[in-house]
Amino acid sequence: MADFRIGTCSWKYGEWKGVVYSSDKGIDFLAEYARKFDTVEIDQWFWSLHGPGKIAMPDERTVRSYAQAVPDDFRFTIKAPNSVTLTHFYAKSKQAPLGANDHFLSVSLFNRFLESVAPLLPRTACVMLQFEYLNRQKMQGRDQFLEKLASFLEHYDESIPIGIETRNPNYLSRQYFDLLTDAGAQHVFLQGYYMPDIREVLRAHGYTGRKTVIRLHGPDRKGMEEKSGGVWSRLIETRDEELRGIAERVATLLGDGVDVIVNVNNHYEGCAPLTIERFMTLLRAALQEAGVPLPSRLESTS
Repeated sequence: MADFRIGTCSWKYGEWKGVVYSSDKGIDFLAEYARKFDTVEIDQWFWSLHGPGKIAMPDERTVRSYAQAVPDDFRFTIKAPNSVTLTHFYAKSKQAPLGANDHFLSVSLFNRFLESVAPLLPRTACVMLQFEYLNRQKMQGRDQFLEKLASFLEHYDESIPIGIETRNPNYLSRQYFDLLTDAGAQHVFLQGYYMPDIREVLRAHGYTGRKTVIRLHGPDRKGMEEKSGGVWSRLIETRDEELRGIAERVATLLGDGVDVIVNVNNHYEGCAPLTIERFMTLLRAALQEAGVPLPSRLESTS
């Protein structure tokens, strides 16, 4: 039977007091979080590239504290550092020339990162490589991207579960999905930003991988931040029809034997834990409608 997990993108939000946490301060947030959810996304190590030769790696004490805070059956999804996934350094202005990042898709740098998070790897379901939208200045096109990605996937350690998130809609092709399947990698579905609705992507291409991560982010990060005032304690903009449709697609994936992790961001509806409660109700109904057995984890997840 396929495995299913659902959690949030990051976790240290004091305003989740009463929903997830016993207090908004003075607690081990991750340890309390792990009593309610069985997976979480770590994105804090993504922002690692600070200029030529200036690459930050995770702090050893922080890594060990995370590993010690959760039970053995807990699973992380970890966003790999942008020092591996950026083709160029961030430009200081639109007029500034682009500076190439020599570490783009560097297997050796990726391995350095894996060594730095080694205590977490036994509890890691996916290390995600997130690529920004690549215009023609940064990448000639899909073929060049797939060529570079194929070279990386050919040489990385296949014992590490790896996921790919692209923000170029035209990169989502049969060739792309076949490349990932052949390499044993998984696609990371993103709901929001530049990407088409994941329901459309699945209808157009299907999915032949055995594992996947679905990230619910929503289309308007800035707008949600303004509406929330930076306090993520309530639902601000519900997406009923969209959420129901995604639950139906997840039910289909589970029925096809695909392991699924769903990561929910506060920016999706305003409060990730409350969205999860809504999603779980919809998923249970979708599974029943599709005649798909209820994964054991759903029996105890809110």
